[in-house]
Amino acid sequence: MRLYESVLIARQDISTTQVETLVDEFSAIITNGGGSIKKKEYWGLRSLAYRIKKNRKGHYVMLNIEADSATLTEYERIMGLNEDILRFMNIRIEEVSEEPSIMMQAKSERSERGGRYNNNNNADNASAEKTSEEA
Repeated sequence: MRLYESVLIARQDISTTQVETLVDEFSAIITNGGGSIKKKEYWGLRSLAYRIKKNRKGHYVMLNIEADSATLTEYERIMGLNEDILRFMNIRIEEVSEEPSIMMQAKSERSERGGRYNNNNNADNASAEKTSEEA
């Protein structure tokens, strides 16, 4: 069996409890097919980059699953038929990370990590400006 990361976006006008029941139904499909759910994360109601089926927001959920290809195909088929699911994407992964995903980490942790890179880029830009002034 292979490991997969599955992210799905549910309609904005359903409640959080309805999203949880949807995820439980999808989890049942995986477990009935002989697979297992390794990790489940609810990312919350977030804005979409563009409208999808007249929706501007969506409930994001990420599942790390272990399943065979036949079970995954059935899982994708059922999600495609469900009208509450706007989009979904499944990708194969090598291992499941035990720490929370980047979406679940505290915003301060993300900004600290991003700040290091931004400072390096700013230093590079400043040195590039100095060399262009000297020339």
